[in-house]
Amino acid sequence: MVKENTMKQTEIGLLPVDWHLKKLGSVAFITKLAGFEYSKYFNSYKDGGEIIVVRGTNITNNKLDLSDTKYIPRKTSDFLHRSKLSKGDLVFAYVGTIGPIYLIKENNRFHLGPNTAKIKIEDKDVNTDYIFNYFLSEFIRKEIDDRISVGAQPSLSMAKIRDFSIPLPPLPEQEAIAEALSDADAWIESLEQLIAKKRLIKQGAMQELLSPKEDWEVKKLGEVCSILNNLRIPIKESSRIKGDTPYYGANGIQGYIEGFTHNGDYVLVAEDGANDLNNYPINYVSGKIWVNNHAHVLQGILSILSTKFLSYLLKSIDFQNVLVGGTRAKLNKSILEKIEFSFPSLTEQTRIATILSDMDAELEALEAQLGKARKVKQGMMQELLTGRVRFV
Repeated sequence: MVKENTMKQTEIGLLPVDWHLKKLGSVAFITKLAGFEYSKYFNSYKDGGEIIVVRGTNITNNKLDLSDTKYIPRKTSDFLHRSKLSKGDLVFAYVGTIGPIYLIKENNRFHLGPNTAKIKIEDKDVNTDYIFNYFLSEFIRKEIDDRISVGAQPSLSMAKIRDFSIPLPPLPEQEAIAEALSDADAWIESLEQLIAKKRLIKQGAMQELLSPKEDWEVKKLGEVCSILNNLRIPIKESSRIKGDTPYYGANGIQGYIEGFTHNGDYVLVAEDGANDLNNYPINYVSGKIWVNNHAHVLQGILSILSTKFLSYLLKSIDFQNVLVGGTRAKLNKSILEKIEFSFPSLTEQTRIATILSDMDAELEALEAQLGKARKVKQGMMQELLTGRVRFV
């Protein structure tokens, strides 16, 4: 831990006395794609080519998203050498969604595109990985917010990016900080990949387990479950008394209040106001809850249908074809009751629900680990990038 008498006051706060505060433009070459370069040489991407153009929309969560990719010919990229990207260059989104950044890892594959800036570290005493990690911190967010220009789209000029204040420890410490944060990123990425794999496995299991079999019954939803909407009570936020009962709306929990409207096992299905029609809001709940008038409340008839099984079954249904209304799509109760589906015996329902529930529990545990890993990294950044904890 750094002692107080080894710190100095700077324009961005206390830093160790052996750290330097420099403007980004003094340690890096920073440029963008000129308008005439795009209009004259890119030809609206009509020529295609081998070199990927990195636009602002291609940087998501500081990783490269190539789901929508544009190309230019290699000869065009070579000719426009100022905006050509090489291994170790940073690509920073400076228009629209400002802040996403990506570290180029290959030569001769990428070129700078619209709305992104190229940052090439030129000072031999500055570590690019350290700068990349500093750009992921909340400290750079303040630099952005202090300089942002708001017009048709928020933006930063190259001059304002060059004016970013960057705290620089000695090079060996920069390298150690970058390595520590890289290790934290690797931990986070491994958890993200494991969660994605587990989700795919669960998706495949749902498709297999919930696919109708020959001996399954076919019924309408209203024939095998109760819809308990009559017990719902909406309360405007200013009138809610804080408590321990989850208050549910169309998209899940909106807060916690005193009292309850329902007590038991239920499936909540968005009636109107769903945020995501592709992944329609379905929530299995147990215990005391309060539900407003934007979610249907379903409960399987005990002798016929397991409520837990029902929750998984409903998640496998595409509700978009049965919604009515315009900008605020609605799932009417009368339509919901008429939806037909197949289901097995109660014993098989319980078996299926248990398998899928165990998968959910595993995913929840991994999500908790991921949340913890992200908090640990945030804490590391707070300490390491300010010199409060040092590798010395």
